[in-house]
Amino acid sequence: MRPAILFPLFKPLSSLSGLGPKLARLAERLAGPHAVDLAWHLPSGLIDRRFAPAIADAPGGRIATLTVRVDSHVPPLNPRHPHKVRCTDGTGVLELVYFHVRGDWIQRQYPLGRTVVVSGKVEWFHDTLQMTHPDAVVPVEERDGIEAVEPVYPMTAGLPAKTLRKAVRGVLEELPDLPEWQDPAWLGRRAWPGWRDALCRAHNPEDEADLLPTTPPRQRLAYDELLANQLALALVRLQQSRLSGRAVAGTGALRDKVAAALPFALTASQQRALEEIYADMAAERRMLRLLQGDVGSGKTVVALMAMLNAVEAGHQAALMAPTEILARQHAETLAPLCWAAGVEIAVLTGREKGRARSRVLERAASGELPLVVGTHALFQEEVAFRDLALAVIDEQHRFGVHQRLQLSGKGRAVDVLVMTATPIPRTLTLTAYGDMDVSRLTEKPAGRKPVQTATVALDRLEEVVAGVHRKVAEGARVYWVCPLVDESEQLDLAAATERHAYLRASFGDRVGLVHGKMRGPDKDAVMAAFSEGALDVLVATTVIEVGVNVPEATVMVIEHAERFGLAQLHQLRGRVGRGEKASTCLLLFDPHLTETARQRLKTLRDTEDGFVIAEEDLRLRGAGEVLGTRQSGLPEFRLADLAVHGDLLAVARDDARLIVERDPDLRTPRGQALRTLLYLFERDAAAKTLRSG
Repeated sequence: MRPAILFPLFKPLSSLSGLGPKLARLAERLAGPHAVDLAWHLPSGLIDRRFAPAIADAPGGRIATLTVRVDSHVPPLNPRHPHKVRCTDGTGVLELVYFHVRGDWIQRQYPLGRTVVVSGKVEWFHDTLQMTHPDAVVPVEERDGIEAVEPVYPMTAGLPAKTLRKAVRGVLEELPDLPEWQDPAWLGRRAWPGWRDALCRAHNPEDEADLLPTTPPRQRLAYDELLANQLALALVRLQQSRLSGRAVAGTGALRDKVAAALPFALTASQQRALEEIYADMAAERRMLRLLQGDVGSGKTVVALMAMLNAVEAGHQAALMAPTEILARQHAETLAPLCWAAGVEIAVLTGREKGRARSRVLERAASGELPLVVGTHALFQEEVAFRDLALAVIDEQHRFGVHQRLQLSGKGRAVDVLVMTATPIPRTLTLTAYGDMDVSRLTEKPAGRKPVQTATVALDRLEEVVAGVHRKVAEGARVYWVCPLVDESEQLDLAAATERHAYLRASFGDRVGLVHGKMRGPDKDAVMAAFSEGALDVLVATTVIEVGVNVPEATVMVIEHAERFGLAQLHQLRGRVGRGEKASTCLLLFDPHLTETARQRLKTLRDTEDGFVIAEEDLRLRGAGEVLGTRQSGLPEFRLADLAVHGDLLAVARDDARLIVERDPDLRTPRGQALRTLLYLFERDAAAKTLRSG
């Protein structure tokens, strides 16, 4: 249960003063549903109203706070003109300018002869100082009512800035005094304030420097969030290790046959990853390991060796891929190697029907079938294994954690190996996969040719088409990837359809089109035609990003490359360079590029190392963008910025590890305070794994 001390922070936004149902909905869209979400919604700027000159000394273009006497009103001669209020202060004249004034409101606001304090941006117009629609107006005796420094928050249309500021202030006034969960020595060393003080200071910046993520209050808050994340992962991992596992150790007989059949020797990092996996499988606890490797680094072979280790010990193994194309491709890659080892492998996707499907299900359930490759069809209730010991999950970020658990629930104490070809920066690996051990494949297998990458402005499209013609005449096959259009599948499709028509006019009917809206079998048919050489050019949206293997394809053209993430461009580039011939990747870009976009394309041109690319992507675009947070299962941080606070993440990981070693059930006074921290950052699931107490 959430501790009672946090109840005020988790009340709905509609209960805050000044936010009715309509405005609460807007504030919720901006920040989140609870009062605490407004506490995490930090200012991004400020307005300084402390500058208070006389009229004669006020420079144009600045925000100024002036004390003036109302002398006269100059109503407009026609409704399109403004109403002006003439004021003086003994040194000059200030005109307050208002458009679309209705009724007698302005006369009531500015009675003749009254002294008022007005604040806003001033401009000189024909020797007269003007202020259009002042931001703040109060009688001189209420001068203190004007905020000297006003925080400016990220906004959403329809929600008045004043209303949002008032709501945030209401939340800050009700902040509870929470027990300190940070180590006192560490706090002292960093000279960080307490939690409540840090939050109040972050919302009340005194100058621009206070808005930086490196100020003590903001660092403190970022560290709280990172510690909650790392502690939650450490607790989940601890619970995982407490679950009974079983030792799985094969004889090596089948693996030796596969090693002999491979056309190349395993790379050093493949061998290292396998040693780590075998050690995990042989231990009496369940394996949960992430295998990270660039496109073409040989993850599939590592997965097969791990699966054969289970088969040698008399068990079964399954490999799950996110798409049907990828599942079938894995099966095709593995089939000759399995055949060399004398081991049977079968495919199970949504497409298998009738007798063939029943046969696979019967043989998996009886244990007669040692290896199965499939899509999420493997989760279905009717799928059963006699003795599943290892589940391999490819492209983890396409699946949720619950799906991982569903598959491992198909056996007793199942070991789980998760693979991804998306290079993830180290900091993101820690935040997203901190509950897993990690192996990385850092070399390309022998025989992989480097891909020559060039950037070309889109206004040279006709030259590019002519170059593609020359390549096709030499027997090459070409991918042509169309741009991401505002994250809209409908528009993506329009862009791809248009480019398909344009290229057909040039290449005839040897141009195919695939996109996400097509039915699976239709998509597969076009892919097969391209793979078999019936098509020369394949126009596609990003559906080809993962797992399509056509060694004859040697040219990749990516339109509007600046709209893609670096990791995604790198994935797409990995579709070529898979055969004997030299390959090329052309990144077509909009000539009006931003400096950041130019930098990103340069990174891609300069290196093929996916991990270098991922780190650079994180630096340039921030964590939320690197994998597309929403679809990748990465946690979203509100206070921490991994590009800035990466060093704090490493400390938080070590701190969490120590906490769990010394106080696994969080029973000490600090442990109890850390429980509050977990609930504060809505890591409830981790808090619930603790034994009650």
